[in-house]
Amino acid sequence: MWQPFKLGSWLITAGVAWSLGYIYNVHHGGELSFLRKMYEHKMAVAEQVQAPTRVLIVGGSGANYANSAAAIEAGLGIPVFNLGLDGPVGLNVILPSILKEVRPGDIVLLIPEDLILLDDDGLLERSVPFGIAIGRPGLGDVPPKQLAEGLLLVGTPTLRGLTKSTIDLIEKGEMTGYYSDPFTNRGDPTVTKVRQGKWWKWQIKQPISDHAIDRITEFREQVEAKGATLVLSLPWVYASTEQESITNMRKIAAELEKIAPLIAYDQETFNLKSDSSLFADTHHHLLPDGRKIRARELAEGLEPFVNKDRTQAK
Repeated sequence: MWQPFKLGSWLITAGVAWSLGYIYNVHHGGELSFLRKMYEHKMAVAEQVQAPTRVLIVGGSGANYANSAAAIEAGLGIPVFNLGLDGPVGLNVILPSILKEVRPGDIVLLIPEDLILLDDDGLLERSVPFGIAIGRPGLGDVPPKQLAEGLLLVGTPTLRGLTKSTIDLIEKGEMTGYYSDPFTNRGDPTVTKVRQGKWWKWQIKQPISDHAIDRITEFREQVEAKGATLVLSLPWVYASTEQESITNMRKIAAELEKIAPLIAYDQETFNLKSDSSLFADTHHHLLPDGRKIRARELAEGLEPFVNKDRTQAK
């Protein structure tokens, strides 16, 4: 009787510990919980607006923190939503996670940064945890073994995360994270994070992966099946404009243009920028002035698609 009892007690203890870790990571305090809340907020505000044509901006943090949906909306005269998420969620999970919000007449603007364009299988470190957090475990065709490992880890807080949360509680009275700041009713960030360290120029060391080409092509088909239109753009990146980076970006642009219309990019620099004063805390995030310039560029590129929808609606 003693050994089975001991094993049963251990299993109960382990289950309680995992449950507490899950609550922290997914629902309150962990970075994943703030990412989940941001996603749910953005999807909820987009769902509330009924309009013949909307623009949905999709991508990682290079879409999230480098665009002003409000400024683009002012330029186009139709509702625009910033549904940008987090690059490490991965292309396989980012795309299907927003697909349910796509409606007939929508224009889906995908702005994928190089992190997700160069990845070979579309699954990165936050792919599995994010799918679990939003109640869709396995989203993105996650292999069973990887899903099982993810389920275990999502109930295991990191020491670094717990330490930060403890310090936050002591100093601020609440737990915070990178994505814990409020977002507007168009999904735009309300807080600008500024880089503390020295700048160095990002490098694009390889062209787009075959998997990314296939996955974006599939996404275009899914978007069109819903009666919507997919449009692509290259992100702004503070990066090296040496030959290797330019050559790889040229290849990326050429492949993307085969999939869907590619707008708002410089055909010489491919949006690789040499002025760090436009950028916020990372090579892919923009300061408010940079977002306004980018918004005007995107609004101009999107105008023909908006006009086409208006003409068809008459």
